[in-house]
Amino acid sequence: MEDLDPLTLSALQHWAYCPRQCGLIHLEQAFDDNLHTLRGQAVHAIVDQPGMELRKGLRVARALPLWHDRLGLIGKADVVEFGPDGTAYPVEYKHGTRHKAAAIAACDEVQLAAQAMCLEQMTGHAVAEGALYYASSKRRRIVQIDEHLRRQVMAIAAAVRDMLTSGVLPPPTADTQRCKGCSLRDRCQPEAMGRLLDRGAYSTLFDPDA
Repeated sequence: MEDLDPLTLSALQHWAYCPRQCGLIHLEQAFDDNLHTLRGQAVHAIVDQPGMELRKGLRVARALPLWHDRLGLIGKADVVEFGPDGTAYPVEYKHGTRHKAAAIAACDEVQLAAQAMCLEQMTGHAVAEGALYYASSKRRRIVQIDEHLRRQVMAIAAAVRDMLTSGVLPPPTADTQRCKGCSLRDRCQPEAMGRLLDRGAYSTLFDPDA
């Protein structure tokens, strides 16, 4: 099998949130902070220091490196709880509460599923479940790592690779709720790009093969 260039797990979450955001970050290497990203960084500071501890009969790893050779994925898990038999249970930390808009919460589920798939390859144990921990509410939301989520991970990984190979920045999304919270909104200019799309001018301006 052909070796794949490593693709970060964060790229999958960015694409699930918005393909254009993913392109700005991973294709154009552009990133800006806003209140949402700074809050996220503050939450992750809790689990960004690698370490291991025993807690209630579980072996708990923080900032655990992850990889999946066949899918060419790399990254790290905020927290992984290992049961006595070695079965892994990933826990991804997020800021805010667990009552997020369904479409936005689904992006976090893709990232968690990718972590679970990496852990399966690394440990040889099936990972059927994980959790998203929301710092503001201090509550977990259980996520079943089902076949639908697994197919999403593989499809998104292929889409991100296609984007990186083509070098073409995806067009803006029409989802104003996602745009509102995005730190790259000023760079993206979704309203202006939307007007270009309506006139059919986007591909001429941004696609080098157009």
